[in-house]
Amino acid sequence: MANSMKRSKVKLEFSTTPKSCSSSKRKVAIRPQFKFIDLFAGIGGIRLGLERAGGKCVFSSEWDKEAQKTYEAYFGETPQGDITKIPNSEIPDHDILAGGFPCQAFSIIGDKKGFDDTRGTLFFEIERILRDKMPSAFLLENVRNLVSHDKGRTFKVILEHLKSLGYHVHWRVLNALDYNLPQKRERVIIVGFKENHRFTFPKSVPLTKKLGQILEPDNEVDEKHFASEQVQLSVAKRLIGKILPPVPWICHENKSGNISPLPYSCALRAGASYNYLLVNGIRRLTPRENLRLQGFPEDFPLAVPNGSIRKQCGNSVPVSMIEAVAKQVVAALKSPPVAYEVKHLTIVDEQYEIPLSINS
Repeated sequence: MANSMKRSKVKLEFSTTPKSCSSSKRKVAIRPQFKFIDLFAGIGGIRLGLERAGGKCVFSSEWDKEAQKTYEAYFGETPQGDITKIPNSEIPDHDILAGGFPCQAFSIIGDKKGFDDTRGTLFFEIERILRDKMPSAFLLENVRNLVSHDKGRTFKVILEHLKSLGYHVHWRVLNALDYNLPQKRERVIIVGFKENHRFTFPKSVPLTKKLGQILEPDNEVDEKHFASEQVQLSVAKRLIGKILPPVPWICHENKSGNISPLPYSCALRAGASYNYLLVNGIRRLTPRENLRLQGFPEDFPLAVPNGSIRKQCGNSVPVSMIEAVAKQVVAALKSPPVAYEVKHLTIVDEQYEIPLSINS
């Protein structure tokens, strides 16, 4: 079917050409403030955030071959493979350990097997490296559901293991929408310090980057990204009676088949249906749009097939959110640690903390 017929069914087009995202080259600190390692590296979203905070990556690990290709195309180096096969002796000393350990075992969409799934046990590779290297800090990322998985028991085990190493641990669920990306993507961030530095999570910032700066005009998008006429008509029927945001918008279909038109994207997902998110109800996101929604720069390469990029973006992290957290970690490390008395562990303001007894 010709593009004109396909688009005429819903009759939704951009009235004006959106602003394009500004092109940005990767900025690497000439005199890095710290060294870090990038575990379960994916395509390097966490690495980008830490580099922007002034860090230098001294080691990376990622087992997925397609992700390795994308990572190498941008960073100029191929991550080492399966972390379970890499001994501590081959991992250089570092100041910050960073990683988004596999989340499928804890995901709402997945089977939620947690530590019964081999992907869940990969957390203990992080523990292994922390125990041996004892870096000054760590920054970990995972899906929001990790906090509530198995009635909170899984998360409690993770926090207790991190604390048993002597780290002072903080955590919070953050949303990419609060860090200037038009994507509702909630992730739990876990931060730990070898010494008891004062740390606070970054404050949210206004959402100034709109979908119009992310998405291309429908009439400039390749035909292959458009849903079938049948899918478009099905979506249009389910949108009847709903108030549509100004164009452009993205509709999100949940597990029950309900569709919500939103002025931002819901979370990108690696294994979701191709029609889980539809721009203006008629087409899927392009590879470049997927990358933009995660905060990757315009010069980030399209080094693998479209389906692989879609999966990689669904597994990646919001770069601006990681950057904001990383800058807070660096600021905390520059401040003098404070003394404390261990009384009991409490959860305060969504952070796992030890009550402090400050000796001034």
